[in-house]
Amino acid sequence: MEQIKLKATLRESAGKEAAKKARNSGLVPGIVYHRGEKPISVSVNDRELNRLVGAGSGENQLISLEIDNAPKKQRAVIIKEIQHDPVKQTILHVDFNEISLTEKIQVEVALVAVGEPIGVKQDGGMLDHPLRELRIECLPMDIPKHIDVDVSGLQLNQGIHVSDLKLGDKLRVLNSPDTLLFQVRKHEEKVEEVAAATPELEVIREKKEEEGADKKAAPAKEEPKAKDAK
Repeated sequence: MEQIKLKATLRESAGKEAAKKARNSGLVPGIVYHRGEKPISVSVNDRELNRLVGAGSGENQLISLEIDNAPKKQRAVIIKEIQHDPVKQTILHVDFNEISLTEKIQVEVALVAVGEPIGVKQDGGMLDHPLRELRIECLPMDIPKHIDVDVSGLQLNQGIHVSDLKLGDKLRVLNSPDTLLFQVRKHEEKVEEVAAATPELEVIREKKEEEGADKKAAPAKEEPKAKDAK
């Protein structure tokens, strides 16, 4: 995977007010974490970070972070976490993990179905995709943007498991070999499964119907008769 350059500056002040001031200046406050070292507070350009994330390169993207005025100016990092504003969806804060290019790391990579299954095209089935990301271990430079899986040969009731993948020697899959990734099934099987998975709904419905019937059957209470006035 190619490294993308991102410039940063050391952030001397911490706290909410300092972070707010940085955002007003077009900067995003962040922290660089490294095993065995004290975290470093930095600021990165808002536009550059948004361009990186908006291009779909944020997650698992290998970044060459150049930090001005830092003893160790250049660091290889990946984005650990991004905090967004819940309303505006702007980036409020970013956390980086510093890594070694010669040590393997564990990341989650998106699974992408390639092709249209025979069971969908010819038999009217549907493609289930129960697992969206695969957890792998590899060197940082070998991290794929996504993992393509050819599903075109799947017929009805056929599936693809982790054990069926052929990813080469550079990637080691950490998910169980029996994990189901894709499966073609009939549409009605979905409906039956939902009904079987939620039998309590039928019980609640029957209970409500019984309560309604009891209310209708219950006699109305007689109002107490007023005493005759003397």
